[in-house]
Amino acid sequence: MPVETVLVCVRPAEPTADVDPLSGAVSHRSGTPALTDADAAALEYGLRLADAWSARVYVIGIGGPESEDALRVAAALGAGTVRIEAPDAADLMADDRALARAIASAAGPLPSVRLVLCGDGSADAGTGALPAFLAHELGAAQALGLTCLELREGDGALVGERRLDGGRRELLRVPPGAVCSVEAAGVRLRRAALPAVLRAARVPVESIAPADGRRSASGAVSAGPSRAARPRTRVVAPPDGTAPRDRLLALTGVQAPHHAPELIGPVDAVKAADALLDFLQKRGYLNTSPLEDSPRGTAR
Repeated sequence: MPVETVLVCVRPAEPTADVDPLSGAVSHRSGTPALTDADAAALEYGLRLADAWSARVYVIGIGGPESEDALRVAAALGAGTVRIEAPDAADLMADDRALARAIASAAGPLPSVRLVLCGDGSADAGTGALPAFLAHELGAAQALGLTCLELREGDGALVGERRLDGGRRELLRVPPGAVCSVEAAGVRLRRAALPAVLRAARVPVESIAPADGRRSASGAVSAGPSRAARPRTRVVAPPDGTAPRDRLLALTGVQAPHHAPELIGPVDAVKAADALLDFLQKRGYLNTSPLEDSPRGTAR
Protein backbone atom coordinates (compact mmCIF):
# COMPACT_ATOMS: atom_id res chain seq x y z
CA MET A 1 0.00 0.00 0.00
CA PRO A 2 1.59 3.34 -1.02
CA VAL A 3 2.28 5.89 1.68
CA GLU A 4 -0.18 8.77 1.62
CA THR A 5 1.00 12.37 1.41
CA VAL A 6 -0.15 15.52 3.21
CA LEU A 7 0.83 18.44 1.01
CA VAL A 8 1.54 21.82 2.61
CA CYS A 9 1.97 24.93 0.44
CA VAL A 10 3.94 27.78 2.01
CA ARG A 11 4.96 31.22 0.80
CA PRO A 12 7.82 32.57 2.93
CA ALA A 13 7.84 36.35 3.21
CA GLU A 14 10.03 39.04 4.67
CA PRO A 15 9.31 39.51 8.38
CA THR A 16 9.14 43.29 7.96
CA ALA A 17 7.65 45.25 5.11
CA ASP A 18 6.65 48.82 4.28
CA VAL A 19 3.39 49.62 2.51
CA ASP A 20 2.99 52.86 0.58
CA PRO A 21 -0.26 54.43 1.87
CA LEU A 22 -1.03 55.99 -1.53
CA SER A 23 -0.17 53.30 -4.07
CA GLY A 24 -0.31 50.19 -1.83
CA ALA A 25 3.06 49.02 -3.11
CA VAL A 26 4.94 46.69 -0.75
CA SER A 27 8.67 47.14 -0.26
CA HIS A 28 10.65 44.79 1.94
CA ARG A 29 13.43 45.65 4.30
CA SER A 30 16.58 43.62 4.46
CA GLY A 31 15.95 40.26 6.09
CA THR A 32 15.53 36.56 5.48
CA PRO A 33 12.08 35.31 4.40
CA ALA A 34 10.42 33.20 7.06
CA LEU A 35 7.27 31.18 7.44
CA THR A 36 4.26 33.33 8.19
CA ASP A 37 2.06 32.50 11.17
CA ALA A 38 -0.64 31.06 8.87
CA ASP A 39 1.87 28.90 6.96
CA ALA A 40 3.36 27.68 10.25
CA ALA A 41 -0.14 26.72 11.43
CA ALA A 42 -0.76 24.83 8.17
CA LEU A 43 2.52 22.95 8.62
CA GLU A 44 1.68 22.05 12.22
CA TYR A 45 -1.75 20.73 11.22
CA GLY A 46 -0.07 18.75 8.45
CA LEU A 47 2.38 17.17 10.89
CA ARG A 48 -0.41 16.25 13.32
CA LEU A 49 -2.60 14.66 10.67
CA ALA A 50 0.34 12.86 9.08
CA ASP A 51 1.16 11.30 12.46
CA ALA A 52 -2.43 10.11 12.81
CA TRP A 53 -2.61 8.74 9.26
CA SER A 54 0.98 7.37 9.13
CA ALA A 55 1.46 9.62 6.12
CA ARG A 56 4.34 11.78 4.92
CA VAL A 57 4.37 15.57 4.90
CA TYR A 58 5.60 17.26 1.74
CA VAL A 59 6.12 21.03 1.65
CA ILE A 60 6.09 23.03 -1.58
CA GLY A 61 7.66 26.46 -1.13
CA ILE A 62 7.13 29.44 -3.37
CA GLY A 63 9.96 31.94 -3.66
CA GLY A 64 13.57 32.45 -4.61
CA PRO A 65 16.75 30.92 -3.18
CA GLU A 66 16.51 33.26 -0.20
CA SER A 67 13.44 31.32 1.00
CA GLU A 68 15.34 28.05 1.43
CA ASP A 69 16.04 28.73 5.12
CA ALA A 70 12.30 28.74 5.78
CA LEU A 71 11.94 25.42 3.98
CA ARG A 72 14.74 23.93 6.05
CA VAL A 73 12.56 24.54 9.12
CA ALA A 74 10.07 22.10 7.62
CA ALA A 75 12.85 19.69 6.62
CA ALA A 76 14.13 19.63 10.22
CA LEU A 77 10.66 18.48 11.29
CA GLY A 78 10.81 15.51 8.92
CA ALA A 79 8.98 16.94 5.93
CA GLY A 80 10.07 16.63 2.33
CA THR A 81 10.67 20.00 0.69
CA VAL A 82 10.81 21.41 -2.81
CA ARG A 83 10.96 24.97 -4.07
CA ILE A 84 9.23 26.20 -7.21
CA GLU A 85 11.67 28.20 -9.30
CA ALA A 86 10.58 30.08 -12.40
CA PRO A 87 12.43 32.56 -14.62
CA ASP A 88 9.58 35.06 -14.30
CA ALA A 89 9.11 34.57 -10.56
CA ALA A 90 7.81 38.10 -9.99
CA ASP A 91 5.08 37.68 -12.61
CA LEU A 92 4.23 34.23 -11.31
CA MET A 93 3.88 35.46 -7.72
CA ALA A 94 1.55 38.22 -8.86
CA ASP A 95 -0.90 35.85 -10.58
CA ASP A 96 -2.61 33.45 -8.17
CA ARG A 97 -4.17 31.47 -11.01
CA ALA A 98 -0.84 30.77 -12.72
CA LEU A 99 0.74 30.08 -9.35
CA ALA A 100 -1.94 27.49 -8.59
CA ARG A 101 -1.20 25.77 -11.90
CA ALA A 102 2.51 25.69 -11.03
CA ILE A 103 1.81 24.11 -7.63
CA ALA A 104 -0.56 21.56 -9.18
CA SER A 105 2.11 20.55 -11.69
CA ALA A 106 4.70 20.23 -8.91
CA ALA A 107 2.31 18.09 -6.85
CA GLY A 108 1.56 15.78 -9.77
CA PRO A 109 4.33 13.21 -9.07
CA LEU A 110 3.42 12.92 -5.37
CA PRO A 111 1.75 9.63 -4.42
CA SER A 112 -1.80 9.61 -3.07
CA VAL A 113 -2.28 13.18 -1.79
CA ARG A 114 -4.81 12.86 1.02
CA LEU A 115 -4.97 16.53 2.03
CA VAL A 116 -3.64 19.89 0.84
CA LEU A 117 -3.05 22.63 3.42
CA CYS A 118 -2.31 26.33 2.92
CA GLY A 119 -2.25 29.45 5.04
CA ASP A 120 -5.34 31.61 4.72
CA GLY A 121 -3.26 34.55 3.47
CA SER A 122 0.26 35.60 2.64
CA ALA A 123 2.14 38.50 4.17
CA ASP A 124 3.69 39.22 0.77
CA ALA A 125 0.80 41.23 -0.68
CA GLY A 126 -1.25 38.02 -0.96
CA THR A 127 -4.95 38.07 -1.78
CA GLY A 128 -5.90 34.80 -0.06
CA ALA A 129 -7.33 33.44 -3.34
CA LEU A 130 -4.56 30.91 -4.00
CA PRO A 131 -6.21 27.98 -2.09
CA ALA A 132 -9.42 28.39 -4.11
CA PHE A 133 -7.52 28.45 -7.42
CA LEU A 134 -5.49 25.44 -6.29
CA ALA A 135 -8.66 23.48 -5.48
CA HIS A 136 -9.93 24.28 -8.96
CA GLU A 137 -6.72 23.09 -10.61
CA LEU A 138 -6.71 19.85 -8.59
CA GLY A 139 -10.44 19.26 -9.04
CA ALA A 140 -10.81 18.95 -5.27
CA ALA A 141 -13.23 20.16 -2.62
CA GLN A 142 -12.22 23.21 -0.63
CA ALA A 143 -12.65 24.35 2.96
CA LEU A 144 -11.21 27.82 3.40
CA GLY A 145 -10.59 30.06 6.41
CA LEU A 146 -10.58 27.29 9.04
CA THR A 147 -9.74 28.12 12.64
CA CYS A 148 -9.40 24.48 13.70
CA LEU A 149 -8.80 21.17 11.93
CA GLU A 150 -8.84 17.86 13.77
CA LEU A 151 -9.91 14.25 13.60
CA ARG A 152 -13.21 13.44 15.26
CA GLU A 153 -13.19 10.71 17.85
CA GLY A 154 -15.15 7.60 16.99
CA ASP A 155 -15.36 7.57 13.19
CA GLY A 156 -12.04 9.40 12.60
CA ALA A 157 -13.60 11.92 10.22
CA LEU A 158 -11.66 15.11 9.50
CA VAL A 159 -13.64 18.10 10.78
CA GLY A 160 -12.83 21.76 10.31
CA GLU A 161 -14.26 24.76 12.15
CA ARG A 162 -14.93 28.09 10.51
CA ARG A 163 -16.11 31.45 11.83
CA LEU A 164 -19.51 32.84 10.89
CA ASP A 165 -21.10 36.22 11.48
CA GLY A 166 -22.62 36.92 14.87
CA GLY A 167 -20.09 34.85 16.82
CA ARG A 168 -21.36 31.56 15.43
CA ARG A 169 -19.25 28.63 14.22
CA GLU A 170 -19.61 26.23 11.31
CA LEU A 171 -18.38 22.64 11.36
CA LEU A 172 -17.30 21.15 8.04
CA ARG A 173 -16.62 17.51 7.30
CA VAL A 174 -13.58 17.57 5.02
CA PRO A 175 -13.44 14.80 2.38
CA PRO A 176 -10.17 13.15 1.32
CA GLY A 177 -8.09 15.13 -1.16
CA ALA A 178 -9.59 18.48 -0.21
CA VAL A 179 -7.73 21.80 -0.14
CA CYS A 180 -7.93 23.58 3.23
CA SER A 181 -6.66 26.99 4.25
CA VAL A 182 -6.17 27.66 7.96
CA GLU A 183 -5.79 30.73 10.12
CA ALA A 184 -3.03 31.20 12.66
CA ALA A 185 -5.44 30.68 15.55
CA GLY A 186 -4.71 28.57 18.62
CA VAL A 187 -1.85 26.52 17.16
CA ARG A 188 1.92 26.95 17.14
CA LEU A 189 4.50 25.14 15.09
CA ARG A 190 6.53 22.63 17.09
CA ARG A 191 10.30 23.03 17.46
CA ALA A 192 12.68 20.55 15.87
CA ALA A 193 15.47 18.86 17.80
CA LEU A 194 18.92 20.43 17.48
CA PRO A 195 20.49 17.45 15.62
CA ALA A 196 17.67 17.62 13.05
CA VAL A 197 18.15 21.36 12.62
CA LEU A 198 21.91 20.95 12.05
CA ARG A 199 21.31 18.08 9.63
CA ALA A 200 18.71 20.05 7.64
CA ALA A 201 21.06 23.04 7.36
CA ARG A 202 23.52 20.93 5.36
CA VAL A 203 20.96 19.41 2.99
CA PRO A 204 20.29 21.41 -0.21
CA VAL A 205 16.66 22.23 -1.00
CA GLU A 206 15.43 20.76 -4.28
CA SER A 207 14.19 23.32 -6.78
CA ILE A 208 11.97 22.53 -9.75
CA ALA A 209 10.66 24.50 -12.69
CA PRO A 210 6.88 24.34 -13.07
CA ALA A 211 5.58 22.58 -16.13
CA ASP A 212 3.03 25.34 -16.71
CA GLY A 213 3.90 28.61 -15.04
CA ARG A 214 2.55 31.00 -17.65
CA ARG A 215 0.43 33.90 -16.61
CA SER A 216 -3.28 33.47 -17.13
CA ALA A 217 -4.83 35.05 -20.18
CA SER A 218 -6.91 37.37 -18.06
CA GLY A 219 -3.88 38.57 -16.11
CA ALA A 220 -3.68 39.21 -12.41
CA VAL A 221 -6.70 40.32 -10.44
CA SER A 222 -6.88 44.11 -10.29
CA ALA A 223 -8.99 46.35 -8.09
CA GLY A 224 -11.35 48.86 -9.68
CA PRO A 225 -12.32 52.30 -8.44
CA SER A 226 -13.61 52.53 -4.90
CA ARG A 227 -17.27 53.21 -4.27
CA ALA A 228 -19.62 53.46 -1.33
CA ALA A 229 -20.69 50.18 0.24
CA ARG A 230 -24.20 49.14 -0.78
CA PRO A 231 -25.95 46.85 1.71
CA ARG A 232 -27.75 43.80 0.45
CA THR A 233 -31.49 44.01 -0.04
CA ARG A 234 -33.67 42.33 2.56
CA VAL A 235 -37.38 41.80 3.10
CA VAL A 236 -38.94 43.99 5.79
CA ALA A 237 -42.47 43.98 7.16
CA PRO A 238 -44.82 46.67 5.77
CA PRO A 239 -45.84 49.52 8.09
CA ASP A 240 -49.14 49.39 9.95
CA GLY A 241 -52.17 51.15 8.52
CA THR A 242 -53.95 51.26 5.19
CA ALA A 243 -54.12 55.01 4.57
CA PRO A 244 -50.97 56.66 3.16
CA ARG A 245 -50.89 59.13 6.07
CA ASP A 246 -51.01 56.35 8.67
CA ARG A 247 -48.28 54.40 6.92
CA LEU A 248 -46.08 57.50 6.71
CA LEU A 249 -46.53 58.18 10.42
CA ALA A 250 -45.59 54.60 11.21
CA LEU A 251 -42.47 54.79 9.06
CA THR A 252 -41.23 58.07 10.50
CA GLY A 253 -42.15 57.23 14.11
CA VAL A 254 -43.53 60.71 14.75
CA GLN A 255 -46.22 59.54 17.15
CA ALA A 256 -44.12 56.84 18.80
CA PRO A 257 -43.36 57.41 22.50
CA HIS A 258 -39.88 58.78 23.11
CA HIS A 259 -37.92 58.62 26.33
CA ALA A 260 -35.63 61.39 27.36
CA PRO A 261 -32.03 60.38 28.05
CA GLU A 262 -31.21 59.79 31.70
CA LEU A 263 -27.82 60.40 33.27
CA ILE A 264 -26.79 57.86 35.92
CA GLY A 265 -23.64 58.16 37.92
CA PRO A 266 -21.16 58.10 39.21
CA VAL A 267 -22.32 54.84 40.80
CA ASP A 268 -20.72 51.53 41.69
CA ALA A 269 -20.92 48.41 39.55
CA VAL A 270 -23.98 46.93 41.30
CA LYS A 271 -26.11 50.08 40.91
CA ALA A 272 -25.01 50.46 37.29
CA ALA A 273 -26.07 46.87 36.56
CA ASP A 274 -29.43 47.44 38.26
CA ALA A 275 -30.02 50.57 36.18
CA LEU A 276 -29.20 48.71 32.98
CA LEU A 277 -31.53 45.84 33.87
CA ASP A 278 -34.34 48.26 34.72
CA PHE A 279 -33.91 49.93 31.34
CA LEU A 280 -34.09 46.60 29.52
CA GLN A 281 -37.17 45.58 31.51
CA LYS A 282 -39.04 48.78 30.66
CA ARG A 283 -38.27 48.35 26.97
CA GLY A 284 -39.44 44.74 27.01
CA TYR A 285 -36.10 43.12 26.23
CA LEU A 286 -36.06 40.98 29.38
CA ASN A 287 -38.51 38.62 31.01
CA THR A 288 -39.57 40.40 34.20
CA SER A 289 -40.72 37.36 36.18
CA PRO A 290 -37.28 36.04 37.22
CA LEU A 291 -35.98 39.51 37.95
CA GLU A 292 -38.85 40.48 40.23
CA ASP A 293 -38.11 37.52 42.48
CA SER A 294 -34.45 38.49 42.97
CA PRO A 295 -33.67 41.01 45.74
CA ARG A 296 -32.38 44.40 44.71
CA GLY A 297 -28.60 44.79 44.88
CA THR A 298 -27.75 41.12 44.36
CA ALA A 299 -25.76 39.66 41.47
CA ARG A 300 -27.84 38.51 38.50
